[in-house]
Amino acid sequence: TLCTPKTRSNALRGKRTDCMETLDWKFCQVFGDKNPAPEDVAPADMISSLEFDHTGQYIAAGDRGGRVVIFDRVGPKGSTERTQKNVSARHVEYQFLTEFQSHEQEFDYLRSLEIEERINAIRWLPRHNSCHQLLTTNEKTIKLWKVYEKRCKTCYGFNLAGRSFRGGGFIGEVRLPRMATTETIFSAAPRRQFTNAHAYHINKICLCSDGATFLSSDDLRVNQWDFENNSQAFTVVDIKPENMENLVEVITTSAMHPFHCHVFLYATSRGHVHLCDMRERALCESHAKMFQDAEDPGTRTFFSDMLTQVSDAQFSPCGRYVLTRDYLSLKLWDTHMEGAPLRTIPVHDHLRSKLCVLYDNDYIFDKFECCFSPNSEHLLTGTYNNSFHVFDKHGRTDTCIEASRVVPKKSRTARLPRTGRQAGKRMGEDLNKKCLHMAWHPTQNILAIGALSNLFVYASV
Repeated sequence: TLCTPKTRSNALRGKRTDCMETLDWKFCQVFGDKNPAPEDVAPADMISSLEFDHTGQYIAAGDRGGRVVIFDRVGPKGSTERTQKNVSARHVEYQFLTEFQSHEQEFDYLRSLEIEERINAIRWLPRHNSCHQLLTTNEKTIKLWKVYEKRCKTCYGFNLAGRSFRGGGFIGEVRLPRMATTETIFSAAPRRQFTNAHAYHINKICLCSDGATFLSSDDLRVNQWDFENNSQAFTVVDIKPENMENLVEVITTSAMHPFHCHVFLYATSRGHVHLCDMRERALCESHAKMFQDAEDPGTRTFFSDMLTQVSDAQFSPCGRYVLTRDYLSLKLWDTHMEGAPLRTIPVHDHLRSKLCVLYDNDYIFDKFECCFSPNSEHLLTGTYNNSFHVFDKHGRTDTCIEASRVVPKKSRTARLPRTGRQAGKRMGEDLNKKCLHMAWHPTQNILAIGALSNLFVYASV
């Protein structure tokens, strides 16, 4: 339905119109153990990163054990080649494709530090041939992997055909052995390693739109790499003070603009989001714009710095908006307006009275991810009790779904009150069950949700 000027004005006033898309989410499938209890899940099996490829055909999931598992989207059983094209957009089903060990546990003898094998981030490269390429990283090392189809062959037609040869005997006709393809498997091979450029833990890697470079960020620096040169990186942001006692903030995440390879952002533990333009200067010592939600000094508490820390930040697919997630809320920013966020959507407002308990048990340091829908109209983030939220961009509706094998009759959608607070307080949440990692299909309304060691797939098609 086309939007008329009248419906546009109604939408701006907050009235529901036919142009507002309502998403009805349905459970599709789940991978992993059946109903695992948090205490029974091995830490190495917990999902630590999720990413769709640029077509949405593949999903890559990394875990804390350094493994990467790839899933491939398949069509319905019994469909023909003629009908496959028509139903593929509505049929949502993925299957296991391959698995490989990306990182191993290491030990830095120079600093006496143990380097975990946990996969902190995965990024798919645009596909240019029959092979797939993806970047994976743990705390110190970034690796470029090639995933390709490999045909396994075997020999047959030997002259002896299982008989033993005795000297002086005659074997009859001499035949040449032949090769035959027995099966086709997917295999992964490392192409390059990008090392020795980060003294601190890597928290994010981002692909540049030029297809030739990418960014990696740690606690104090953001580096730019060239795919063809893994021997050195160029530092574009360095916030390390001369005296480490003067350190007041660290970098928590970063993101590249979807269209402009010279524009990127990084967020800090103080809740600041810095937008930088590499055309202004090579080393972005000062930002082009800074997005900061001003806080009333009279309301500051012991937990203020922990609650304002940005755990994730993403550009919208259109490049106009920036979405940030802190512990309590989502914030939607307009890149043309840095004074205040367009929307502040509460997620954990009901936990404000439990901050002491959350701090004592380290739950307050949980880092939830967030992402946009393909049309930039909906926002996705996770919460406790193995649940996730889908908000509309205007902050009027909240669809909360518990990621579970038990399919609910209907997803719970609530209209948020004008004050911005969620209606009601949820009690009895299991804080050990949480959805930290998630991804949205690049072109369709399909979600990949990581909950403990399970991967859930939901769709609204």
